[in-house]
Amino acid sequence: MKKILFTLSVMISTFCFAQKELQPAGSEIIETVEGDLDGDKIPEKVVIYNTADEGELGNIREIQILKKSGGTWMILSKSRNAILESAGGGMMGDPYQSTTISKGILSITQAGGSSWKWGYTDKYRLQNGHFELIGYSSESGRPGDYWAEVDFNLSTGQLNYKKEVENTKEYGKSKQETYFKKGLKIDLQNRHQKDQRKIVLPKTKEEVYF
Repeated sequence: MKKILFTLSVMISTFCFAQKELQPAGSEIIETVEGDLDGDKIPEKVVIYNTADEGELGNIREIQILKKSGGTWMILSKSRNAILESAGGGMMGDPYQSTTISKGILSITQAGGSSWKWGYTDKYRLQNGHFELIGYSSESGRPGDYWAEVDFNLSTGQLNYKKEVENTKEYGKSKQETYFKKGLKIDLQNRHQKDQRKIVLPKTKEEVYF
């Protein structure tokens, strides 16, 4: 038992040292999760940092995906464009909600707003040498007015849109549309741009931002 505890202690200490070496200066860890992301059945480490660097909406966040190679933790991928800044949630403040790994898929959930609320989940998979965005789902709206849902499978190109309207006087009837948009190449590195991506649905003329 002592030998097992000693081995675990060494492993934890080794990882903590390696993580500290890779951690951005002055940053704080928001969350650490682990899971197999490259199909080799060996868990990777995903670390979300709140950096000391300031952006337009608070502190810049950095995500690092770490892989153990030859007994040493190395950065498999990292980005400062996948996680919104610390005050990016508007009146609700910090938009970061959670990061999970399931069946090789990395999911990142963020949310914000005030009386009007929004939230979305990005799903990434390691393919073509990058962690590419393969799925995007969102909900937005305000009780008493309308609630819109988007489910976008970037792999197949199928985008399902649904808008349930309560305040029909101001926002018209409820709407629903399925649209296909293939060929978008989005990954951890280019996820959020200065100008938000937009798709205008041809039938309903609804605008989908992501």
